[in-house]
Amino acid sequence: MAETDLAGLTKGAKAAGARPVHLWNPPFCGDIDMRIAADGSWHYMKSPIGRIELVKLFASILRRDEERYVLVTPAERVGIQVDDAPFVAVEMRVAEDEGRRTLSFRTNVDDWTAAGPEHPMRFEVGASEGLKPYVHVRADLWARVSRALFYDIADLGEIREVEGTAMFGIASGGRFFPMAPAAEIGALT
Repeated sequence: MAETDLAGLTKGAKAAGARPVHLWNPPFCGDIDMRIAADGSWHYMKSPIGRIELVKLFASILRRDEERYVLVTPAERVGIQVDDAPFVAVEMRVAEDEGRRTLSFRTNVDDWTAAGPEHPMRFEVGASEGLKPYVHVRADLWARVSRALFYDIADLGEIREVEGTAMFGIASGGRFFPMAPAAEIGALT
């Protein structure tokens, strides 16, 4: 367990400002008892962090290293646990421009991401929850798309041929993101 406490980490995050955390390489100071649950809620020492501004602050210094998720300040890097994806997409906007659709997603920490070549979507088959959609937010950090938004995405879906197979998926930002073979999609939703 790291010696870092919440107050020290908060102070370091505030001092860091809006600098790009992917460029920092401070020493790893161990893991702290912080967890992002599958529903997007943040917990410290098994208690929910109820202040959204504090959650947003920590989200701004979150990074995915090869082996773990970490919170990074210029002075330290500490590991945290993430149950699924660090963010949840909770709102979606659909824009049409000259026949090209773009889906934009707002995360639970108020970041907006437009799905497309730089921010792809992916779909995984869950053990009990069917198809799980994700959208890339930044630097190997993903948002799981909420179940309610998934139904909105599915309503916009279409079938296209991908490598000789009819695939059901969604187009956004000039790219098609296959969800599943069209013949199987009914069993996955």
